Amino acid sequence: MKSILKIFGILCLSIFVFTACSDDDDPADSDFFIGRYNGEVSYSNADESKSNDNGHVQVVKVGDKYNFLFSDSIPDITGVEFEKNENTAVMIGSSGTHYIRINASKLTILYLKDGATWRANADR
Repeated sequence: MKSILKIFGILCLSIFVFTACSDDDDPADSDFFIGRYNGEVSYSNADESKSNDNGHVQVVKVGDKYNFLFSDSIPDITGVEFEKNENTAVMIGSSGTHYIRINASKLTILYLKDGATWRANADR
């Protein structure tokens, strides 16, 4: 009986994961989202510069907070808050300046903080 329940639980979890991670899901429409966007990524600061035309950004959203995990040893951007059901975050202030736009098929990032600049122009 326990093995049947385990198999049923794994089946339910698998169905949830496959339907929750569809390529046409808009991140603004759900509280939980994981997606990979492929394209141009770059990072620069006073000490180094990295770029890749074939890089990627893994996007993880929980609630209203987004984490952007870059390829090519580019530092991650974490804890970015978007307004509920919005696809664009724009902020100009003392702690940094950023423009991030994300939807089901496209990710655009220009993020400046502490003398460093992150850029991404990627598709899913």
